[in-house]
Amino acid sequence: MPGLLLRDGRPWGTGGPTDLLVSGGRITKVGPGLAAGDAEVVELGGRLVLPGLVEAHCHLDKTLYGGPWRPHSAGPALADRITDERLRRAELGLPDPARVSALLETMAAAGTTHVRTHTDVYAGFPGGRVAEPPARGAVPTVTAGTGLTGVEVVRDTAARLAGRITVEQVAFPQSGILTNPGTAALLEEAIKLGVHAVGGIDPAGLDRDPVRHLDVVFGLAERHGVRIDLHLHDPGSLGVFELELIIERTRAAGLAGRVTVSHAYALGQADAATQDRLAEGLADAGVTITTAAVFDFPVPPVKKLRAAGVNVACGHDDIRDLWSPYGSGDLLDRAMHLAYRSAFRRDEDIELALEAVTYGGAKALGLAGYGLAEGSPADLVVVDAETPAHAVVTRPPRDLVVKAGHIVARTDALSRPPRG
Repeated sequence: MPGLLLRDGRPWGTGGPTDLLVSGGRITKVGPGLAAGDAEVVELGGRLVLPGLVEAHCHLDKTLYGGPWRPHSAGPALADRITDERLRRAELGLPDPARVSALLETMAAAGTTHVRTHTDVYAGFPGGRVAEPPARGAVPTVTAGTGLTGVEVVRDTAARLAGRITVEQVAFPQSGILTNPGTAALLEEAIKLGVHAVGGIDPAGLDRDPVRHLDVVFGLAERHGVRIDLHLHDPGSLGVFELELIIERTRAAGLAGRVTVSHAYALGQADAATQDRLAEGLADAGVTITTAAVFDFPVPPVKKLRAAGVNVACGHDDIRDLWSPYGSGDLLDRAMHLAYRSAFRRDEDIELALEAVTYGGAKALGLAGYGLAEGSPADLVVVDAETPAHAVVTRPPRDLVVKAGHIVARTDALSRPPRG
């Protein structure tokens, strides 16, 4: 392929205007006045260049995006939403490949180049079943293919969009592991189908046995070499205790950089001294904290965590599904919510939210070479904004989106000079 020459752009963090030459799916040269050769030239007119946005936490298999409006039907509690979804999935034909595809197309056009999605695996109710009751203490035998429909639908839909957006899945035990017999075996089957990470959920609050829950999750990760991403909604001292257990297990297993805790509401609720202690432990163990900053749920102290060296990522969580009628698929919109919920006003603080949907997400997913340097994968987003903070606050149109060196989306605005 002849490649691309992006002329007169302002890559985030690299100073003034420069050119970026793209060839073979990578950024091969960065500098002013680069020769185009046979590359297609795109004049950026001084626009801001960001690395491809990274959605670090969503639920593609649940989405109703692009379909008819469905009024929210669940009660306010976590258990209400789990039950409501369990009952209505079959009625609404979830997971729906058309809805998953519609959302991924929207994400790609808005500059998202990588997605981590938590896909439900089910045992014991519609969507999955244990072949026969297991003996006490034994791992259940799972009927082939049961409970893994979501994994298969997301995998196959993502494959049809290869080249536009990259999707990795977390096998997610929405209704627990220990309280839902057969789920541990389903998680292992999901790994064999190619998921990139194994999930967990409220080891104490939902499964009532945090040690055994973490035994299953960390055991699967160690045996199969996959990453870990645990939902942790448990509040207060209980959630703090679970974070401490996760830190200890990560250190003991030598899984630094491969473990994520999503939501971590207790971290946002803790007193300053406890936050400081946990931040030090998370940084030392190499555990990522991912937040979605949704509704009025507690938001982890992003600025304090980053100052301590903790990696912070961000995602939408639910997008137009039975859990929430909200969500746009636009990660700059999500970054704005994170900055707003964190009371960030100064540019350098607002940039922390942008970092969470770019470099923070990339680190959580283990994306090698991510960024805007020579040799980095050519995943790029171009926007008409004066500064990165300006881009977060105003969420301008994505004038150009490049994935692996190929143009995914482009507006006619590039034929006009940028504002100001």
